[in-house]
Amino acid sequence: MNITVCGTGYVGLVAAVVFASKGHRVIGLDIDECKISLLRGGASPLFEPGLEELMAKSSCNLEFTADYRKAYESADVIFVAVPTPEKADGSAELSYVMQACDQIAESRERGCIVVVKSTVPPGTNDRIQAYFDDIAGSAPGRRFNVVSNPEFLSQGTALRDMLYPARIVVGVQDDDAADLMRALYQPFDAPVMVMDLRSAELVKYASNDFLALKISYINEIANLCDVVGADIERVAAGMGADPRIGDKFLRAGIGYGGSCFPKDTKALHWLSTCHGHEIKTIKAAIEVNTAQKTMLVAKAKERYGSLAGKRIAVLGLTFKPDTDDLRDAPSLDVVRMLLDEGAQTVLYDPCGMPAFEGRYPASLGVLEYAGDPYEALRDSDMAFILTEWEEFASITADQYRSLMGTPEIYDGRNMYSLDAFRGTSVRYVSIGRPVVE
Repeated sequence: MNITVCGTGYVGLVAAVVFASKGHRVIGLDIDECKISLLRGGASPLFEPGLEELMAKSSCNLEFTADYRKAYESADVIFVAVPTPEKADGSAELSYVMQACDQIAESRERGCIVVVKSTVPPGTNDRIQAYFDDIAGSAPGRRFNVVSNPEFLSQGTALRDMLYPARIVVGVQDDDAADLMRALYQPFDAPVMVMDLRSAELVKYASNDFLALKISYINEIANLCDVVGADIERVAAGMGADPRIGDKFLRAGIGYGGSCFPKDTKALHWLSTCHGHEIKTIKAAIEVNTAQKTMLVAKAKERYGSLAGKRIAVLGLTFKPDTDDLRDAPSLDVVRMLLDEGAQTVLYDPCGMPAFEGRYPASLGVLEYAGDPYEALRDSDMAFILTEWEEFASITADQYRSLMGTPEIYDGRNMYSLDAFRGTSVRYVSIGRPVVE
């Protein structure tokens, strides 16, 4: 098939590359000329393991353009994968989706399948269908058939998630669209779950928000462990052994971030409230996650009262490993709090420092950027671990002791076992586990 993917962010670019790898002719469309220039040169504008390699292997089926008329004119299927960021009230910003629909209608003499992959509230695709129907009028050849096909990609594993999905959710209005989507996804060897548009839209929110609930719940239990003297890892292991619960997303830490969980929980809360049916568990998850991001700083302040003048190493800035994404990362809150406290702060992250320095330039003199984790740790009074990058796991207690002025670690991701620090002179503080003095 001839496929056009509108939007070359995480969802759109990964989808375009994977469809091309399956033998489809794919055009990736984006309004950002700089991004298109990078892609034409074989470089990915975002960090995602394996993506550039698959782009190179699929290059014969893949092209990129900023010309929407060229991109849309001969497509059999158009995927809309543009951002739907949160507004100030928590609702989803849909203007980018509607702009794409305007350009599709403007560029096409005949109708086609328009697949909305962007995360949109239930009812949005019905509105889009009505918009296209109004444009088509009585000309049957111009009818656009709108399909909902939410994505379930996780940054850092997005390529694998797209290539080997657990399920493919498709919201349709007729059998023709269902048959086409089944044919499109036939090479993926995954169940295609066909349903109505609104159910498909809600599957995305319900799935992401359930995972956010699970993270928030285990973090609340971890905070209780701190109070009663239990160990969250043992508690989570006992819970996860129950197949009704499972062991996924039961790792305590300083909260979730990224492009999905924060905005999707707020969007579902906004949507439910607008319909007079507030989902109280989602509201609680949002509140818990906001508070959880401050947990490490609170633990340090409880010990010292003030962090003014302390030299603090921050290891990890991105919201998770294997991505360069800073959106809603706990580091943004933690670093701001440390600066407000008057701490001397030195940062290191394998991928996230360029974007972070865009917000906090080193030239301002309020913090430093290190070339590696060991430089960041040197002569520091304490270290905050905010992202579980693999290279941090190899740092030993002896190295912390020899590098740091005062070897004290606040681990927001529970990267290490408690035994790794017992019998050393390193003070190790984590989430929901006993402090190793």
